[in-house]
Amino acid sequence: MLLLFGFFGCASSETQHPETTIQEEMPVEAPVVEFVLPPADASLPVSVFDEIWAYLIDGREGTLRPEFPLSDVGYFGAEIDAYGKLVNVPDHRKVSFFRGRLHLVVACNGRALTHFALLEGRPERTRLIADLLRAAEPFDGLQIDFEYVPQQAGDAFLSFLVELRRGLGDKIFSVALPARTRTLQNDVYDYAKILPHVDRILVMAYDEHWSTSAPGPIASMPWSRNVGTYSVRTIGPDKLIMGLPFYGRTWGDIAPNRAFFHSGIMRIHSENGSPGIRREDGVPTFVYDTSLKVTVYYEDAYSLSSRLEMYRNMGVTAVGFWCLGQETLEIWSLLRLSQ
Repeated sequence: MLLLFGFFGCASSETQHPETTIQEEMPVEAPVVEFVLPPADASLPVSVFDEIWAYLIDGREGTLRPEFPLSDVGYFGAEIDAYGKLVNVPDHRKVSFFRGRLHLVVACNGRALTHFALLEGRPERTRLIADLLRAAEPFDGLQIDFEYVPQQAGDAFLSFLVELRRGLGDKIFSVALPARTRTLQNDVYDYAKILPHVDRILVMAYDEHWSTSAPGPIASMPWSRNVGTYSVRTIGPDKLIMGLPFYGRTWGDIAPNRAFFHSGIMRIHSENGSPGIRREDGVPTFVYDTSLKVTVYYEDAYSLSSRLEMYRNMGVTAVGFWCLGQETLEIWSLLRLSQ
């Protein structure tokens, strides 16, 4: 989804996966590398929060450092396969060095698959809930990151969360929800409806602009302010985690990979200097060069600090970042936990 960054959202679950849900092999410890936090920019404030969360991608454990001021880590990788089964649960032992709270994050990709997994009364849903509760046992919490809940599955999604909350006992139950600036009619991610059934709501205040949109900030300051204002008012500071992006995006002014009518191909041939046409087993082909203007929006210490301070001044007490390994390391010198 990005150039330069391996950006993960809900990972694809259409491919075949092993039947096992928890790896039994002993993990390979990441090599210990001496690490020193870069000094903080004296012109930027140090932002203090009660909780600081970050997502960690399974297989990239080296991007998590004990020196980071993190209270919570969402271990990303578990997903739902095409049969509604839980697969790819990360092994918590691989990050045994982390002293904060570790949360299993479960994603689901695709509206049809999500609808299927959430269907009430189906054995697949019953089995999925049982597998989720079992997989969460060695973790401090469970987070549901279902970003493709179809409109007709809103009630099923809510009852799914209720069942998980009931089964998790004292573990922290959180959900990642898309950003909102106002209440939407019949919203499957209605903050107010979901709030009573979870311990935390991480608002994904990023992707204001995305790979197929017009170029723009991942999270502009005015948009972030509107999302933060609505989130604080609707969720409240006790359960709210404001999500921030570590990543950037690029946009090109042309996208040549597409299908054309014959007339369109002839126009391209003419507009680009009529390059020579050759044949491959009788099929005509030609090659031409063209210039490409690329627009880049990204996050640095200044933009992240500005957004952090804006949220802090709104009364936000917890923030979370997508995701470790995509950030400027300078940001860790500008963050502190209150305790």
